[in-house]
Amino acid sequence: MRISVFGLGYVGIVSAACLADDGHDVIGVDINDEKVDLVNTGKSPVVELGVSDLIREGVKNRKLRATVDVNEAVGLSDLSLVCVGTPSNENGSLKLDYVERVSQQIGEAIGQKKSKHIVVIRSTMLPGTIDRLVRPTLEEYSGKSSGVGFDVCINPEFLREGTSIKDFYSPPFTLIGSDDDQVSDLVQQIYAGINAPLYKTSIKAAEMVKYACNCFHGVKISFANEIGNLCKELGVDSHQVMEVFCKDTKLNLSPYYLIPGFAFGGSCLPKDLRALQYKAKELDVDVPLLRAVLDSNQLQIERAVRMVTRTRKKKIGVLGFAFKAGTDDLRESPVVSLVERLIGKGFDVLLYDREVSVAKLVGSNKEYIEGEIPHISRLMADTMKDVVDNSEVIVIGNNASEFGEIEKFISSEKVVIDLVRVFGEKRSEGKYEGICW
Repeated sequence: MRISVFGLGYVGIVSAACLADDGHDVIGVDINDEKVDLVNTGKSPVVELGVSDLIREGVKNRKLRATVDVNEAVGLSDLSLVCVGTPSNENGSLKLDYVERVSQQIGEAIGQKKSKHIVVIRSTMLPGTIDRLVRPTLEEYSGKSSGVGFDVCINPEFLREGTSIKDFYSPPFTLIGSDDDQVSDLVQQIYAGINAPLYKTSIKAAEMVKYACNCFHGVKISFANEIGNLCKELGVDSHQVMEVFCKDTKLNLSPYYLIPGFAFGGSCLPKDLRALQYKAKELDVDVPLLRAVLDSNQLQIERAVRMVTRTRKKKIGVLGFAFKAGTDDLRESPVVSLVERLIGKGFDVLLYDREVSVAKLVGSNKEYIEGEIPHISRLMADTMKDVVDNSEVIVIGNNASEFGEIEKFISSEKVVIDLVRVFGEKRSEGKYEGICW
């Protein structure tokens, strides 16, 4: 495949060198004459082990060259990879000047082509940027319509400085975001030699995946540092702690706790976060990330309260109020916190949870419900259908399997607020609202 790569910075030059090494015909494009000249003489404009060797071989084998001529590059290629920078403005917003300018240039060149062209964005951009900026700019400057004269998709990069060549050939996955399966299939061909899982999503989802990855990396580093700072003050070997921590791939390093939904609760997580924060305060160690976790958790409960309030209905049915399905444990259940907030706002609340019955509760659970939330027992219905029939809004609080059956009981005038995505791929629409989807 003939590929033009726009922007000969770090990502662009590594992508161009590796694609040429894979046998593609690659034209690098940059406004900087010096970078173009370096590539054409077989040298790398960036310092990275192995990149110069790939460029030298690519130029020698006539698989790689560079130019400042956009029309030439687009005219001689089937597909353009856009790898220009998206730095921060002073206020933290993205500086999209380079993206806009290269979209204008590529658009003008597409306007002179007879064949259809594919524009693939590699630059990191917030969700909606392609629809709001890139596609309209290409249409304006080409005089052609997206999907007719050209196609646009996104292919985020996952390259680390220092190991970029290794990362290119062995990424965690290859991601292509497109709203057209045929376009995804075409772009997929340029990675035919890459042995890695390939995922196809919508454009906006792919735009967001890159940010989710990078932000999570930042969170992980800060988390490890805060644990390390506490360990030092406690006389504990932080590297030993985190080495063992990382051995748990069932819960710690896994998808288990990374599914968007409602707040966490139970007898462990809130208690242990509070205890560690208190100890940090005693040791005069600041732990802003750990401190923010409970605040963020509370905001998710408030989000659910607002969702109910916005319905402007008074009769609220809650299905599942133990902190998770399959248990009768109400201690620090976020759904109980939600219920109490709704009661305090004057809503008429009716509850159902098969596992929670005052008659069955014993020990600490019984003491908790009798001492802390005795009013809960008076709001409980005998069956799920009782709650559905006597409520205007149905809140699904945990993912007990029986709650997936309520659709057959719900009339069109009722609103469902789903905190756990009990209906799978269903998304917010009309009378159904998911808390994060």
